[in-house]
Amino acid sequence: MITIRQLRYFDALARARHFGRAADSVGVSQPALSMQIRELEATLGGSLVERGSGQLHLTALGGEVAERAKSILSDLRGVEELAAARAAPLTGQMRLGVIPSVAPYLLPHLFPLLSERYPDLRLSLREAITEDIVNELKDGALDAIVISVPSDDPALEEADAVRDAFLLAAPADSEAAGGERITPADVAADSLLLLADGHCLRDQALSVCHMIDPKRLRSFGATSLTTILAMVAAGQGVTLLPELAVDEAVRRDPRLRLVRFADPQPGRTLGVAWRRGSPRAGDYRALRDAIAEVV
Repeated sequence: MITIRQLRYFDALARARHFGRAADSVGVSQPALSMQIRELEATLGGSLVERGSGQLHLTALGGEVAERAKSILSDLRGVEELAAARAAPLTGQMRLGVIPSVAPYLLPHLFPLLSERYPDLRLSLREAITEDIVNELKDGALDAIVISVPSDDPALEEADAVRDAFLLAAPADSEAAGGERITPADVAADSLLLLADGHCLRDQALSVCHMIDPKRLRSFGATSLTTILAMVAAGQGVTLLPELAVDEAVRRDPRLRLVRFADPQPGRTLGVAWRRGSPRAGDYRALRDAIAEVV
């Protein structure tokens, strides 16, 4: 008999195309996941994956089963969401995705509030770039995500939470740190440090500094604002920093100077997104309200 557990494990494997990563994503050991996949293959009477060196590939049967499993699990999650929507607000399991330029600065404040106000909520966290968590949300692997909105994706509903202004972070002794207010035109391409491709904050910064040709930027593959700020403090350039990421350590660092842009100040809007038509929309709006409160 095929079990829901087997379908969940195989769905994770079909997404990750790697036994170790698939096991991590569902919170089990690799041998436990492999055993369930072999039992599923035995029940179906055929191989689902090509086992060998390099990237894992699905067999023809595996590809068909993966599509059916995704549909079955999506229907099951719909039933679970329907039941959760009838319960008290923000109770039960919620799988939340958050982009990296938000997670380290929002979650330490958000989690205590949620724990105190909604003690029956069980959160699972996934931190990844916007494209990844949007796709996982639409595929049903996540319940809600915290991203920059609007996403302009018709499959999603969204609720604005907070406006997050951009500041210029510059070395304290640099020319860029000299004024009280600056304009995007004051930011030189050869000094601008941004996150690696794929991060929405990079695209937003380039949108603010719309006259800068991305090809003129120095190659810099940082994936965290902490790394970018360390480079700025060392005198290697400047960056656009979301105000959400400005804590006391940043404010008091003598090597850094934060400068506001002239009005209208550029920035981003952070919000919560979920699958259109989800019966738990009320939960996700409550989550949006909690985010707005702590920020």
